[in-house]
Amino acid sequence: MPYTGGDIKKSGELGKMFDLHVEKSRKSGPLGNAPSRNTSFGGAASNSGPVSNSGGRSNYSGSLSSSVPGAGGSARAKSNSGPLNKHGEPTKRSSGPQSGGVTPMARQNSGPLPPVLPTTGLITSGPISSGPLNSSGAPRKVSGPLDSAASMKIRATSFAHNQAVTNLNTEDGYSIQGSFPKPILWAVILLFVMGFIAGGFILGAVHNAILLIVVVVIFGFVAALLIWNACWGRRGAIGFINCYPDADLRTAKDGQYVKVTGVVTCGNFPLESSFQRVPRCVYTSTTLFEYRGWDSKAANTEHRRFTWGLRAMERHAVDFYISDFQSGLRALVKTGYGARVTPYVDESVIIDINPDNKDMSPEFLRWLRERNLSSDDRIMRLKEGYIKEGSTVSVMGVVQRNDNVLMIVPPSEPISTGCQWAKCVLPTNIDGLVLRCEDTSNIDVIPV
Repeated sequence: MPYTGGDIKKSGELGKMFDLHVEKSRKSGPLGNAPSRNTSFGGAASNSGPVSNSGGRSNYSGSLSSSVPGAGGSARAKSNSGPLNKHGEPTKRSSGPQSGGVTPMARQNSGPLPPVLPTTGLITSGPISSGPLNSSGAPRKVSGPLDSAASMKIRATSFAHNQAVTNLNTEDGYSIQGSFPKPILWAVILLFVMGFIAGGFILGAVHNAILLIVVVVIFGFVAALLIWNACWGRRGAIGFINCYPDADLRTAKDGQYVKVTGVVTCGNFPLESSFQRVPRCVYTSTTLFEYRGWDSKAANTEHRRFTWGLRAMERHAVDFYISDFQSGLRALVKTGYGARVTPYVDESVIIDINPDNKDMSPEFLRWLRERNLSSDDRIMRLKEGYIKEGSTVSVMGVVQRNDNVLMIVPPSEPISTGCQWAKCVLPTNIDGLVLRCEDTSNIDVIPV
């Protein structure tokens, strides 16, 4: 049995079997032998042209309907209103079952529905409907590397003017002034001055040097302790971080200070290292040091002779995710948007420059020109450190739960490391979120 799709022209022998034929209806003019009201099983039909009567036999134009007897015969109405097909003719509708039991279904094109996604705590880079659309109107997924123009535009973006990036302009070295309040330091200095004056007076008047010797010994011990902490204080802080126990995020309470160790995943704004151009980083640090000799120029106002001084530093951090090794949960670490961060990230020496080999590295000279730094006869050293996606990092901060979103935020007050008597390390205060990562330049990261 052929499939006609409701068209008598395609029925062939089947149409002849049921004595069906096609009639061309006129588009305008009065109705012939038609009553003032046309009735059908579905009620009154709309007529845009006359339908001629055929001897009490119902006319079929793409659909079958039952004839209703009436004055002057039976009349059937055909509706020509509605959407048109590709040939400019009205689309045909079926008012009953077709022969062969085929019932065509009308196709509805209402357009693509906007995607409805639940609100989550994930970082998104824009609205859901942003980006190019495919042929059906849905957002098209674009994967693969960016073109060279877009890549250069991203590299040219200034991190210093981006609100999502935290610019860290302070060195992460150990500070004696941060361990003790200034009044205590000035009081100790005043006591030693008074002790030296009293010891010298007693030595000159009574010829007894006991007090002066005691003051000198105590002063030497205190000076050695301060010098030791200035050299090894950073290692003491790192030892405190390494010895701090890891917490389980499943049982951590809201507002609890914890340490979490896990794998890092980038957020919506990954960083790129300044010199080596390492992509998809959550923390980058590039520092330029300069050695000052007897007649050399100072790198900064506090640069002393025969020491290395900091000349330039670019250190940035952004929000990222960390997957906890203990519980497997994923937490958002809020290190961006100007948050207080104390990084303890190992840096590796990239290049050493002296007047003899300064022309051997055109990349380094380009890096200096981009930052308007002179490259005259100076002894310089460039260090770079970063935390790239897939690295193992330890984070110390306060747990915060907001609408089922687990976050680690900076504490409201600095945390003291306490005295480490075995290492002769004085206590120091750690402010903000703590990031601890070893040198990952020669370590394979975990792919994510």
